[in-house]
Amino acid sequence: MKRDLLTVLDLTREEIEALLARARELKAWQRQGRSHTPLAGKTLAMIFDKPSTRTRVSFEAGMAQLGGTSIYLAPGQTQMARNEPIPDTARVLSRYVNGVVIRTFAQETVEELARHADIPVINGLTDTHHPCQVLSDLLTVRERFPDLSHLKVAWVGDGNNMANSWITAALHLDFTLYLACPKGYEPDTALLQQAQKTGKRVYLTQDPQAAVADVQVINTDVWASMGQEEEAAARRQVFKPYQVNSELLKLARPEAIVLHCLPAHRGEEITSEVLDGPQSAAWDQAENRLHFQKALLEWLLG
Repeated sequence: MKRDLLTVLDLTREEIEALLARARELKAWQRQGRSHTPLAGKTLAMIFDKPSTRTRVSFEAGMAQLGGTSIYLAPGQTQMARNEPIPDTARVLSRYVNGVVIRTFAQETVEELARHADIPVINGLTDTHHPCQVLSDLLTVRERFPDLSHLKVAWVGDGNNMANSWITAALHLDFTLYLACPKGYEPDTALLQQAQKTGKRVYLTQDPQAAVADVQVINTDVWASMGQEEEAAARRQVFKPYQVNSELLKLARPEAIVLHCLPAHRGEEITSEVLDGPQSAAWDQAENRLHFQKALLEWLLG
């Protein structure tokens, strides 16, 4: 039976643990120079309606390192741009390639593609979820803090697709999650309610200082995501108190790390002092996109 990754909730806890362990193994193999090409002869289609650096390069490089190939389909380069129905595109791609990564706006687009495709579909980002990012972030966290059950994670800023994805991760794993978001910019209400109903340690506040107190991981992201450029000036005013800077970082544990999924707007959601500082794990975080996605591709396509 084919599997998709549309949100973290498509995986079980055991599958997440297995993928994280495999990603660490593949990372070690790469550093040893060990060749591993289980996807020889396999092809990945990459439908990207939004710009990308890390998602595109990590998937393309990952497929190449696993022995496969990839086809990048930029905005306007498929017949979907001329209103070909998504189910028709899904059926055709299922006869050409072995899997699809799609990076687009609406979560519904990804879900419809997956419903009609006979091959695995991977969500490379939507306005609502970014599962590959948060799962590879967990790889970065695990490298520093192996026991997630005692982990405290803070999200500071917009209640965007990454905030939603951290909630979905908390629904499966045992860490504590504090979300600090301004009023009117909260994460998905249904996900928050699901966390509350299941007794998960997920807490929402408007106070960034309270959210980061005594945590081991601080997360942030841009204040205006793709498609929100017209709101950028207004959002800068609303989010000023939510900047991750050295003063905020002092409230966390001494061993705390800072994550940013990039690209960063230095001087807005995070200062250069923190992003380039000794507690930043942003560059390891970016590298781990490659290793986790190799584990994911091997599992779904292999």
